[in-house]
Amino acid sequence: MIDSREGAIAWLDDHIGRGIRLGLDRMRDLMAVLGDPQADYDLIHVAGTNGKTTVARVASSVLVAHGLRVGTTVSPHLERIEERTMLDLEPASPEEFVQSVADLAAFVDLFEAKYDSVPTYFELTTALAFSHFATHAVDVGVIEVGMGGRLDATNVADGEVAVVTSIARDHMEWLGDTLEKIAVEKLAIAKEGSALVTGPLPEVVVPIARARASELGIPHRAWDRDFAIKDARLAIGGWSVDIAGVHADYDEVYLPLHGRHQVGNAVLGLVAVEELFGRALDPEAVIEGWTNASSPGRIEVVGRSPLTILDGAHNPSGLEALTATLDEEFGDRRFHVVMAAMGDKELDEMVRHLEGVAERCTVTTVDDPRAIAPEALAEVVRSSLDIPVDVEPDPHVAVAKAVEGAAADEGVLVTGSLYLVGDVRPRLLGLG
Repeated sequence: MIDSREGAIAWLDDHIGRGIRLGLDRMRDLMAVLGDPQADYDLIHVAGTNGKTTVARVASSVLVAHGLRVGTTVSPHLERIEERTMLDLEPASPEEFVQSVADLAAFVDLFEAKYDSVPTYFELTTALAFSHFATHAVDVGVIEVGMGGRLDATNVADGEVAVVTSIARDHMEWLGDTLEKIAVEKLAIAKEGSALVTGPLPEVVVPIARARASELGIPHRAWDRDFAIKDARLAIGGWSVDIAGVHADYDEVYLPLHGRHQVGNAVLGLVAVEELFGRALDPEAVIEGWTNASSPGRIEVVGRSPLTILDGAHNPSGLEALTATLDEEFGDRRFHVVMAAMGDKELDEMVRHLEGVAERCTVTTVDDPRAIAPEALAEVVRSSLDIPVDVEPDPHVAVAKAVEGAAADEGVLVTGSLYLVGDVRPRLLGLG
């Protein structure tokens, strides 16, 4: 019997060792046992290599500002598993979470007996989000893909709007070793009857996106063709942006996020809502939604003395966007980098983007079977960058030493893994 948060988490965690098993047959059967709750509300479905969480959170914030009840699920969660079951961008309460897991567990018992099959952790957390949102009668669900799209567990849902934020090299052992193959996987979230919204895509991928929309006979709203950033100006703590949307222009909208690429992600979230409504948005609701937007762990400033920044960039394109932001918004400041990473990433390419940014580096690790050993990551950093490199397996000790030892003109940057950022963030914010 599940009657506590600890018990609910333990029940879900019991399925972690079942690994990644892409495919939809098992998930479709599970959702059928649950009564297909994902069909009870409209959906915005978000895929892409980078930027998914910010797009999902901004779209949700704009929807909430329009007076709608919104369910949002992101993957992975940063600090608390309840981030996968957010209502109006507030994580479920412990009591709501326990009840939802207990309800799900009863149906999973029926599913396992009927099909002689056991769901994965991600399948369960996805099913949990879908059923939680139906129970709480949301108007719209905003769903972030876990990995890829075509065979991702979230793709049992047919979204009214499919967003593909970007295409870059990541998870190549699962999604393919070319941008074209990866694009096919991610664009598969677009379905008949939906609308496709795409961010800035590599040239080789653009024809694939057009062909997918044409094949399905659906609208395709493309970056810099159907919508664009007219102007983006640095402001205190963020950006002031003029937007050419699909259905209207929205000027002088403040976004309290760092990073020019985050402006692009926010625009994608706005356009996704335009396409869901099929019309121009309320300008005041856009301003409110953007002003209230947040994206924890994404170029997030959590300390000023020394300047301490968290960013979960975990692939080469993410590190490239991070370092471009540091250069544009934080000048020539150098950083003591605290870094961990998964072993299945293009580590050389990731680390090379830190050249000119990192003054020194402390390598650490996280509690995940895919994490690269800190000694191995340290060798990658030493071979790529001519900077001092230390190893400290405990991430909290690594960050504490970096903060304590930072010079007056030096910052601290924690990056390489969302799991690392999620682990150290509460303590840096004084929450744990």
